[in-house]
Order: sequence, then C-alpha cells, then structure tokens
Amino acid sequence: MVEERLHLLCGKPAAGKSTLCAQLVRTAGAVVISEDAWLAALFGDQMASLKDFVRCSQKVRDVAGPHVVDLLRAGVTVVLDFQANTAESRAWMLGLARQAQVQAVLHHLDVPDAVCKARLTARNASGAHPFSVSEAQFDKLSAHFVPPSPDEGFRLVVHSI
Repeated sequence: MVEERLHLLCGKPAAGKSTLCAQLVRTAGAVVISEDAWLAALFGDQMASLKDFVRCSQKVRDVAGPHVVDLLRAGVTVVLDFQANTAESRAWMLGLARQAQVQAVLHHLDVPDAVCKARLTARNASGAHPFSVSEAQFDKLSAHFVPPSPDEGFRLVVHSI
C-alpha cells in the first residue's frame, strides 16, 4: 500500500467531521461520500430508532463499499464520511482500502462531550444537517463510541481542541 487515498473520520456527533471533510476536499482534492446524505435521501422516513439506522446503514454500505473500491482503484482520493466509531465499522473500512491497495488514514476527532453538545445545539438550530440529534441521543450514541487504537492498521491522525 503506497498512496494515502482513503480518509476516514472517527468522532462523536458534532465533533467537527463535516468541517474536516470540507478541508480534505480543498487540500487533498478528495471526493466525499457521506453516509448521512445517502441515509437521509434513501431512508430518511424509515429511521426512527438506532435499530433502523443500523439496518439502513448496512444497505448503504452494501452499495457504497464496492463503489469506494472502484473509485480508489481509479486513482480518486476518497473521504468516507461514514460512522467509524466502532472497531467493527473501522475494520470494514480498512478492508475497502486493502481491496484497493491504498493506505487508509483515520482522522480521530477527539473533542470533549461538552464542546460537541454545544455544537450540536447550534447545528440543530441551524437546520443545516440532514439529521437532528438530541442531547439524549448524543449520550446514547456516545455510549457506543470506541476510540481507535494504533494497532488497527490505519495511519492514525488525532485532531483535538
């Protein structure tokens, strides 16, 4: 694996993943594939619970995975803006990089919960994000968050404030 062309984002809701995506588009000439955008467009009316999210997310992954591999093999730099908050999710993403024979860079946004919650409140008020997340939902999602470990096989870049 030579080139770093797959960028992955790991962080709690409102940690700054979308902002980092935009920066990577500018600096790396990357194409962003956003799980939230696909989920909202395809399944927005079907997602009322975490169980619904998991079901719909798997469908998106089944379609997006081979597409990402094809883009990487064609020389396109990809930012995969998918939930990378568990070792299992990250292993799936690393598998895509390995299929395409590129290096995956995992960007871990290590932001305190209080900062994320303040950003979340502002984001919800703006209506700019496809999904609104309550503080209770933030806490529930955060309970499933597993920080990445250096031995997962990624080049790990930590962004903290």
